[in-house]
This record gives sequence, C-alpha cells and structure tokens, in this order.
Amino acid sequence: MPPRRNGKYKLPVPLPEGKVLDDVEGNKWVLGKMIGSGGFGLIYLAFPTNKPDEDARHVIKVEYQENGPLFSELKFYQRAAKKECIKKWIELKKLDHLGIPLFYGSGLTEFKGKSYRFMVMERLGKDLQKISDQNGTFKKSTVLQLGIRMLDVLEYIHENEYVHGDIKAANLLLGYKNPDQVYLADYGLAYRYCPSGNHKQYQENPRKGHNGTMEFTSLDAHKGVALSRRSDLETLGYCLLRWLCGKLPWEGNLQDPVAVQAAKTNLLDELPESVLQWAPSGSSCCEIAQYLVCAHNLAYDEKPNYQMLKKILNPGGIPLGPLEFSTKGENVNVRTPNDHKVDLRRVATKQVNQMQNRFVEKNVPGARSAASYPARRKVQKEEKPPAELLNNGTAQESTRRRQKYCEFQGYLNEVKSSPQKDSHMRFPNSFYEPHQDSTSPDILNKSRSRCPPWYTHTPTTGTEVTDLRSSTGFSLPTSQFTLSEETKADVYYYGVTILFLLILVCLALYFL
Repeated sequence: MPPRRNGKYKLPVPLPEGKVLDDVEGNKWVLGKMIGSGGFGLIYLAFPTNKPDEDARHVIKVEYQENGPLFSELKFYQRAAKKECIKKWIELKKLDHLGIPLFYGSGLTEFKGKSYRFMVMERLGKDLQKISDQNGTFKKSTVLQLGIRMLDVLEYIHENEYVHGDIKAANLLLGYKNPDQVYLADYGLAYRYCPSGNHKQYQENPRKGHNGTMEFTSLDAHKGVALSRRSDLETLGYCLLRWLCGKLPWEGNLQDPVAVQAAKTNLLDELPESVLQWAPSGSSCCEIAQYLVCAHNLAYDEKPNYQMLKKILNPGGIPLGPLEFSTKGENVNVRTPNDHKVDLRRVATKQVNQMQNRFVEKNVPGARSAASYPARRKVQKEEKPPAELLNNGTAQESTRRRQKYCEFQGYLNEVKSSPQKDSHMRFPNSFYEPHQDSTSPDILNKSRSRCPPWYTHTPTTGTEVTDLRSSTGFSLPTSQFTLSEETKADVYYYGVTILFLLILVCLALYFL
C-alpha cells in the first residue's frame, strides 16, 4: 500500500555506518559513509558483502517508510526502468548511452523502532548545479549536447507512461567513472501521465497550482494541470536557457508564483523574440528559441517529435563529443532589454517576421485563421475536455498557439520547397570547434545560408541592419531541411521519363 502524501516529509535519523541491509532478493549491502541528503532522505555509499570493493560503485537512498518520494521512485524503476528494458531500448535506438541510473535492489529495515525504506542505485558523480555554481554559465555546445541527451531520456520514460516532473541542474549528474556521460536522476516526483495507455484529461485545479521547482516548472503545473509530456519539454527548455544565459527573466520574483507564471506566459507568447533578446553577449539562443516554439505548440496529449527536436539542437547531426563546462573566459554577461544591441536584434527579427507573415498570408490560404487549421491540432480538438472545464483564458491561449504554430509551419514549408544554393551542412559552435567571436570575418563570409526569422543574428558591433539573410555563425543553417515529398516525387518522375526516352532513342538508332 503506498504511503500517504503529506507534502512535507521528515528526514530520517541517520543509520549507523557498517549496518547490513537485506534487499527483497536476499542480497546483503553494507552501509558506508553518508554522502548526501535531500528533502526527504539520506544517501550512503554501499558495498555488496559478496563483492568487497574499496571504491564504492553503489549508493543506498534511505527514507522513512511512511514517506512518499522514494516509494514513487521505486515504482518507476519497477514498472519502467528495469536494466534489461533499458538495454533493449539502447539497442533499438542505436544509442551509445541512456542517462537513467541503474537500479540494483530495494527493501525495508528497522532502526530504533522506526521502519526505513531503501533503494540501491548506481553511484554517480557531481551534479550540474554544483558545476554551475563553480563555473557560471555553460558553453553553448555543452548546453545543446545536454539537451540532446535529456531528450533521449525523456523519450524513453515518456514511452513507458511516465514524466519526470522535476528536471533541473541539481538532478542531472555526471557519471562516476565516465564524466562525459550525464544522467537524469531523482524520480521521486515522477508521474504516470498515461496509465495503461489512457492519457490524463486536461483539467485545471488552482488548489494544486504552482507545484515543483519554481524557476523551471511548466505552465501546466502553474495551473494545477496534471503533468504531461509537453511539461517535461517546456521545463527542459527553461533549463537550457538558464544554463546558457546564466539567469531567467523571472528569477527576481520567485516568491510570487503568480508573477512567475505571468512572466513565463509572456516569454512563450512572444517567441522567438523573447528568447533571442535574452541571449548572452557573443552568442545566440536561436536553437533554444526554435525548440521552445515546438514544445509550446504541442497539444496537451500530443506525442512530441523527439527526433525533430534533437535535429533543432544539432542540425548537422554531429556526433556528440566530450562535455566541457569551463567557459574559458568567454563573455557571458546577460543582456537586458534596454541594451542597444538587443534593440538592433529586435528590429531585425521584427522585420523578418513581417516578411514571414506576408508570405504566409499570400501562400497559405487561411493560415492566419485558427479555424482553418485542423490538421496539426486534430488530436487536441477531439480530446477536448468538456466546455465547463475550460475558461476564456484557456480558449484564447489555445487559439494563440494554433496561430503561431501555423505561421511557423508556413515558413518551414517555404524553406522546404524552395531551392537551396548551399547544400553543405555546418553546425554552428560544433562540439569539436573552439569558441569564435561572432564578428569574425571568416564566420561572416562562411555563413550565407538562408535562415528562418529567429535565426537572423544582428552583428553586435554594427549600428544598422544590412542583410537580413546573413547570419554570424551562430545561426542554424536551413540545410537541415530536406526537399519536400512533392519535390522528390517530381524529380523521380522526370528522371525516369528522361531515362526511358533515352533508351527509346538508342534503340531507334540501333535498328536504323
């Protein structure tokens, strides 16, 4: 029977070092020294009695039995994260690594008249929050690589009916033996959003609003809606922005959940400009802006396109390299909206967006109307909750999302169907390239590919916008877009026709 959920849990009285714990499978574990504590439990080094090892490669998480988080984490591992299941997934997806800590056993023990629950887990290294506290912001290539790794993890747990619910730097840990591997840990708040294949229904509940870590919690969580896949993706987007820029727009109001919710709503409603203006000096947030556009426009019960999201963060498909967390003296000061450089970028983005809107209105009939856009939102409309559960604000939010997504898709269709002069794919700030100044002449000369509006980067040393199609090396090349299916079909048809005619001519010449 699951323990009661109090919302507040007591830390247990520490267990003595050297105590032997028996898990449910009969394995014995010796407690080492305590190495950490959380909001509800303690963490110890652990040693299997049948395989003594001076260097502990396991840890034991301990809490009082009546607490809830460790029970939830245990159920997650038993249902969705068994070692053999993770191994099969890695083989199926052809991954080199999946960042979910391995689970080795669990059980109950007694100490001073109190019952404790424990879990034996793989030992991990330092968490990213400690690294961030030491080094400040992360390199852009590192941020994007972390995003890709986390998307691999989220795809796995989402396919197994769970969402994580608490993605943040403190819950991302490096491997103990291999610091180039990163793990998403702590599933104490994991939520089963789709039990037995039945997705939870969208329903706002103000009494359950604003749960989670305030900096990163999703808008659904602010509204008291049960978490879904889009909540995890939105939270990950906030994390990426925080790691790259050093802070988030709402960090000064964390004591006011309503103000934080309003700030997040404004950020998402004003994408991509709201993210581009938050970019650190000498870099850009173009990939994160496009990622958040896609995540924000998901329907509540819609399955994300994880491969597309990973391509957004790594358009060149470059193999992931070692994680680098030192900024090496790079300028990572966060710009403010009053900065003149940001004003220039805003002007450029506004002009390109106007061009995009004119194209959509001209070439996509009814694209500006939410009512004429049924295809992408079909799932959301069919699964719509009863009208009495939706207030006017929710309906308006849904309409805004459909409009922005339609404009976004219209531009992508234009890029896909238009001929490209540059077919070479180049990943900006790649995992193997050193950091380069965005004003470098070499970069300015090399990056001439056509980009979506939010990938236009205004040079920070100029005072006017000279070429809206030019980027500065940090833009995402549109060579990630391939020819449309219709264009491919046409090329194939005409190619076969020409080949057939050539064969007929050769045969006619031969017989004549």
